[in-house]
Amino acid sequence: MRVRTIRLWWVIAAFLSGLAFAMAAEELILSTQESRLEFAAPRVHFLVGKSLERLRNASEVPFDFKVTLWSGTHSHVLREAQDRFVVSYDLWEEKFSVTKLVTPRRTARHLTDTAAEAWCLQQMSMDVTGVRDNEPLWARLEIRAQDGKEAGLPFGRGNITDSGISLTSLIEIFSRPAATTQPHWGPIETGPVTLEELRRGRRRG
Repeated sequence: MRVRTIRLWWVIAAFLSGLAFAMAAEELILSTQESRLEFAAPRVHFLVGKSLERLRNASEVPFDFKVTLWSGTHSHVLREAQDRFVVSYDLWEEKFSVTKLVTPRRTARHLTDTAAEAWCLQQMSMDVTGVRDNEPLWARLEIRAQDGKEAGLPFGRGNITDSGISLTSLIEIFSRPAATTQPHWGPIETGPVTLEELRRGRRRG
């Protein structure tokens, strides 16, 4: 019985240490640039696995991003932002291109995988004008890869206008849990932290 108990504790310890590592490996880092709050997640890599395989097979892959920002208390949502980024891969150059679909539309080309991932998060920055320097902030990041069959059309084109994808469509997407077979990352949360701390160089993850 003693041996079984020891083994059980080893299993629990191994699980907890693995969970702690996974949480540490998915940190969300906040910083400020003038009146904007910026996000980075250098340990979160979504250009991997099946999504990367599809890209290398010359398919474009859409990724949906959502960032939620709370202020004052962790129950007061200050802002939410959703966007879709369509990623493609140049087999000759071995570089990625990314197009941001929510207005204003933007495109970045000739990027490495890590640069493409970072660029997407840079586009999710938020205006924090009016937020007090000592006001506690919390942030959460969610990322989902789409399989290209949404709405029965490539990349949900039925939901895309000349100015980009419908924001309502993205809100509806994140109102549902990610499918068990759908590649997704997060939710990854950080906080509390204040703008004053960030401006002094204390970046939280």
